[in-house]
Amino acid sequence: MHRFRVVDAFTDRPFRGNPAAVLVLDQPYDDGWAQRVAAEFNLSETAFVRPADGPGADYELRWFTPVAEVDLCGHATLAAAHALRADGLSGPFRFGSRSGVLTVAERDGVLWLDFPANPPHDHEVPGGLGDALGGTPVWTGYSEVGDYFVEYPDEAAVRGLAPDFGALRRLPGRGVIVTAVADPGSPYDFVSRLFAPNLGIDEDPVTGSAHTALAPYWADRLGRTTLTAFQCSARGGRLVLELPADAPDRVLIGGTAVTVSEGTLHA
Repeated sequence: MHRFRVVDAFTDRPFRGNPAAVLVLDQPYDDGWAQRVAAEFNLSETAFVRPADGPGADYELRWFTPVAEVDLCGHATLAAAHALRADGLSGPFRFGSRSGVLTVAERDGVLWLDFPANPPHDHEVPGGLGDALGGTPVWTGYSEVGDYFVEYPDEAAVRGLAPDFGALRRLPGRGVIVTAVADPGSPYDFVSRLFAPNLGIDEDPVTGSAHTALAPYWADRLGRTTLTAFQCSARGGRLVLELPADAPDRVLIGGTAVTVSEGTLHA
């Protein structure tokens, strides 16, 4: 039997933000079993945490969608750190992952993820992407996390998108980030959404990994190194972003989380 928690990340209220299941294990496990567990929870991500085998990290951390393992996930990393703190452990937590060692530390009541920056670059999008998304973008590119990156002229355009997920599923890549500067007077600097039907997630509620591309992009556009972002999915989520002056290849992603359920997995 294995303990689990379901944690809503990038929110301070239940049933908002992005839910992730977290299993803290003490032994190695089979990859196929982990994928079946993730399919059973059927959340955008299930995180598996166990003590690291070698030096450099305290824990091994892996992330599974309902259909595949992924290389980087922000909200489930935040959820994993929240779950360890709920177990009475104190950070900083050093997670060994497919994307290297990721550190999560608490500052002023916020958990901060230290992630590699992945600024998007100019890239011709595949034919059919514009029709599948709708609207008229002002810039398109590609992020090394595997997402196409599309900027729209305003917040209303991003919020109003109703993609053809069947068409998106036929395109290569992990997913599509869409973004725009926030409306004047908004408490946020920019908004975004992310669509990843190839990973079994039509729309991800809040995507930390996408902000490794969004943060450097908007920092350059707005001339700021501290930003507040809102992912305007149906659930919605708030993220605070910092680009450290002494580490230009990193992004700090801040957020809070709440546990909504916990129990025992018998399978």
